[in-house]
Amino acid sequence: MKPMYRNFSLSMIALALLSGCATTTSIKPSIETKPTHMTLAAPPQAEQPLTLKQIMADPDWMGVLAQRAYWADDGQSIYYYRQASASPIKQFYQQQLASGEAQQLSLQQLHLADQRHGVLNQQRNLKAYIYQGNLFVKSLTNHKITQLTQSDNKVSDVSFIGNDKVSYWQGDTLYAINLKTNLSKQLASLKTETPPKSIAEPDSYLAKQQHRLINYVANEHDKALQKQAYQQHLHTVDPTLVSKPFYLGSDERIVAKSLSPDGRYIIVALASKNDKWRSEHDIMPNYLAKEGYVDPVPARARVAEASSEGQRLIILDIKLHKQIPVTIEGLTDYDQDVLAQVKLENAKAQGVTYQSQKQPRKLQLMQDWGWSQSAIVWGDNSSTVAIMLEAQDNKDRWIASVNLSNGKLTTEHRLHDQAWINYTHNQFGLLPNSDTLYYLSEESGYSQLYLKTQDNNAKALTQGEYVVSDVTLSPDGQYIYYKANKSHPGIYNVYRVNLSTTQTEQLTDWQGVLDYQLSPNGQALLLTASTRIEPEELYWQPIGGKLQKLTDYTSPAFKAYPWQSPEVVAVPSTHGSDDIYARVYLPQGYDANNVKQYPAVIFNHGAGYLQNAHYGFSGYFREFMFHNLLAQQGYVVMDMDYRGSKGYGRDWRTAIYRQMGHPEVEDLADGVNWMAAHTNVDAKRVGTYGGSYGGFLTFMALFTEPELFQAGAALRPVTDWLIIMRHILVIF
Repeated sequence: MKPMYRNFSLSMIALALLSGCATTTSIKPSIETKPTHMTLAAPPQAEQPLTLKQIMADPDWMGVLAQRAYWADDGQSIYYYRQASASPIKQFYQQQLASGEAQQLSLQQLHLADQRHGVLNQQRNLKAYIYQGNLFVKSLTNHKITQLTQSDNKVSDVSFIGNDKVSYWQGDTLYAINLKTNLSKQLASLKTETPPKSIAEPDSYLAKQQHRLINYVANEHDKALQKQAYQQHLHTVDPTLVSKPFYLGSDERIVAKSLSPDGRYIIVALASKNDKWRSEHDIMPNYLAKEGYVDPVPARARVAEASSEGQRLIILDIKLHKQIPVTIEGLTDYDQDVLAQVKLENAKAQGVTYQSQKQPRKLQLMQDWGWSQSAIVWGDNSSTVAIMLEAQDNKDRWIASVNLSNGKLTTEHRLHDQAWINYTHNQFGLLPNSDTLYYLSEESGYSQLYLKTQDNNAKALTQGEYVVSDVTLSPDGQYIYYKANKSHPGIYNVYRVNLSTTQTEQLTDWQGVLDYQLSPNGQALLLTASTRIEPEELYWQPIGGKLQKLTDYTSPAFKAYPWQSPEVVAVPSTHGSDDIYARVYLPQGYDANNVKQYPAVIFNHGAGYLQNAHYGFSGYFREFMFHNLLAQQGYVVMDMDYRGSKGYGRDWRTAIYRQMGHPEVEDLADGVNWMAAHTNVDAKRVGTYGGSYGGFLTFMALFTEPELFQAGAALRPVTDWLIIMRHILVIF
């Protein structure tokens, strides 16, 4: 775990809040009569009160937890690493399921350890992977590991061609190694430059006269033509020579590339070289430079100043050495003026006329935040390929099939949103030996799982007011596993759906938050799970079996402390039908009938689209401890998942569209009123704080509803959206 911010941040909040909120005039709670109280349990009594020094101490005192765990290839053990906060070095471990014994791996063992990422051949008996930039192949039958490259020219994008060939990229050159003959062959070389000019006949008067009058010049030209023809013919008939490069032009750069399973086709995404991620003035001053001077560190461009021409796709046919442009006309409404209504409203406000017109939109491969898979997915037979594209205006996302012979797209699924497309919940894939797509879509209002054959309507495999994520296809192709918050928005469990019967079964029963990985044989789950007062530990569970704990790295000191487990409550909204979920911490010795009312604090989480009022351990671990401290000092504390937060569906996410900072502050006001009605809070003594987007909300609350809160601390706040995020103009 990493500190959320510097020590002075929470100290500053403490000075503002622990000293007592100012008693300026505030808005009255919406409940006029004596509030009735919910049954909320008083928190545990802490003999040793928390201090800011303890909260802001090196987090290793909480425990050095297991990170990035994954299955061994045989499914009988797991790997993970641990890293103390002050250490630059990771320590890797292998832990057996049967004995529970964890063994730290030595440096000499690391290249032999099963790797987290790798690809399997069609027979699933070989695994190819990259370790320290080099290519390895492991036999899954006898566990033999063979190193295939040993170079400082790093390997990337490994894949199998059939069962016995491994392909890989070094830079923009594609190679394949035949595992039977050990022959390494260059399949293709991609060059972002113009092709060299071939020898041409003289075309100017002077050149023609030179050739006519001077035999030497004419002879040299004839020899050059003969050599050129010879080399061209040699490359045609001699299979031992390297194929000619693909020249892609000098105006573009390669963004992504994907090889078909049979090794014949490459799909390449190109972007203009003018689409730079930074310019010379895009720097961040580093005042702690090694030499004592201020270092100008390159940083990403301000979004308000960034521009992009989008991407274009081409198909490279290695066999025919042919380039086939991919045309976007097959995308449904690829030229729709999706901002017409907004532009019309803006034009009316300015007293001008706006005429909507269709024109091709700027598109790119799906690549937003939270996107972890390839946007290009091949079928097993190489004749089927699906790609996911997004519009740069954030209004559309398409899944399309590609005709490899002519480059035409066919829309298989279009997801349109008048606000903006969600940047998570976009997983998709193809079923084995099939052209059937599975994908996540928010079209129903919640991220759900769908199945679709080409040219047929989609079928929903899940339905309900919950969010589906983290989709995994079982090795045998019979099930799709997923994570969802079906029982409660703040409780996540693992489910699977039978693709033959469409029947769903719940596999875990965890009262918190978890992530999962399916074992290589599809028989067990590896879980990273937490509760409200228990940080993440590792568990495993056979499918249909009992949950078993694997790690216990939380420190005895942290486990022994009587932490308050916050109640997760549903705050009724005065501006909609859906409740606002929130965490509530109660004061030490809480008494609902206490004569003196309690002061309170509302915490505003960051990121906007983030969930914090769940039953797992909060990513804001320092704030969790700080809220315990505030409760010990006599405060009621509330963490709200205001509108715009994650985990509650599309309408909740987009409720802030073109009115950022308004619905969220309404929700904060409902939170103040709820605490006044149910936890004996004095509505005239409530403060608020948060960082990043939470800092923005703190400012919005203080300046737009100045009587709502009597104290506030905005940490690292976003203060000027027009400069920082140009695409937020679509939302603001």
